[in-house]
Amino acid sequence: MQLIDGNQIASDIIAELRTEVAALPGRKPCLALVRVGEDPASVSYVRKKERTAAEIGVEGRVILPPVTITQAELLALIDTLNADHAVDGILVQSPLPKHLDELAVFRRIAPHKDVDGLGTMNLGKVAQDDDTGFVSCTPAGIMELLARSGVDLKGKHVVVLGRSLLVGKPVALLVLQKKSGANGTVTICHSATANLPALTRQADVLIAAIGRAGFVTADMIKPGVVIIDVGINRVADATKKTGYRLVGDVDFAAVSPLASQITPVPGGVGPMTVAMLMKNTVKARRQGAGPA
Repeated sequence: MQLIDGNQIASDIIAELRTEVAALPGRKPCLALVRVGEDPASVSYVRKKERTAAEIGVEGRVILPPVTITQAELLALIDTLNADHAVDGILVQSPLPKHLDELAVFRRIAPHKDVDGLGTMNLGKVAQDDDTGFVSCTPAGIMELLARSGVDLKGKHVVVLGRSLLVGKPVALLVLQKKSGANGTVTICHSATANLPALTRQADVLIAAIGRAGFVTADMIKPGVVIIDVGINRVADATKKTGYRLVGDVDFAAVSPLASQITPVPGGVGPMTVAMLMKNTVKARRQGAGPA
């Protein structure tokens, strides 16, 4: 069994981007990071994104509207950022407070600045195999992990557990694309799928993104499978200072001996998400979201 080291691969991408940004003429790329409220995970994620941006030479502009911001005010803020030629990419940290319509907010971001890839136009471009768009960061990270681990999906049966807008749907579209490293055959499974283990056992590559700790067990896979575990679940652990530990959607201890390659949690898909956000931001700068 070989561990797919997301920390190392993300670190390689960040080093590549640092070189790329240093060579860019004119101003450096600028990423606007909008965080509404004080959700602890969101605070941590935005801080990590800001730090990584600084490491690469990207300007991270953090914007913290009050948690009481209305939908109209948030849309007006996005309109201002859309019109700002010094901003190349816009990310609105999810989840938003309950009174805000997340999908409407994502759709309001100008497609050429939608570096999180969650707007209608960019999802459509993925479906059309159009590389000028932005692929949402976790699916893009999954494809990069596979490519850099020598996994060619051509002719492989890829089973995706989960149908979310964030991971399941876009990663299935990416696997289907008619391009090098893709060309896989995809089955998407979800909560209404009948006889799930019979399908997961057919997977040459299994992508688990359902948000249920340890859901994938040894009897659900075939030996030699490649596993990408997207899940980040907190489970109680009295031995930890925090009182919990992070685990994936896969029962790692039971499943990893059977896999040919597998991502750990943490340290697998997570670091890739931030690296791909930066890659999208640099791409937005190159594609000319604003003048030099």
